[in-house]
Amino acid sequence: MTDQKVNTTSDKKSLLLALVCGMSVSSLFSSLSIEGYAFSIFSLICLVLATQSIYQNYLNNPLNEDFPLLGVGSFFVGFFGHSAFIKAQYPEAGTNFFSIVVTLVLLVLIGRKLGYLGK
Repeated sequence: MTDQKVNTTSDKKSLLLALVCGMSVSSLFSSLSIEGYAFSIFSLICLVLATQSIYQNYLNNPLNEDFPLLGVGSFFVGFFGHSAFIKAQYPEAGTNFFSIVVTLVLLVLIGRKLGYLGK
C-alpha cells in the first residue's frame, strides 16, 4: 500500500470514530437531561474505547492538515444526529429542527471537504 492510501484509510477511520464519540456523548447527556431516557453504561464504554482508538491512531499515523476541522465536524454530526433521533422518540424533550439543520449543514460541509460533493 502506498503512504497516501494508509493516510486516507486512517483518516476515514478516525472520522467514523469521532462520529461514534459524538453519539456517545449525546447519549450520556440525554440520559441526564431527558426524563424517561434510561442511562446505559454501554455509551460510556463506547466513548472510552472510541477515544482510545482515535488516540492510538493519532500516535501511529500522521494526520492530514484538514483532519482537526473534519474531526470536530464529524463529532458534532454524531452529537446533533443522535440528539435529533432522541428528540423524535421523546417529543416532550423539545423540537429537533435545530439538530436536523445543523446535522445536514455539517454533512454537506464535510462531504464537500472530502471531495464527495462537487467542487
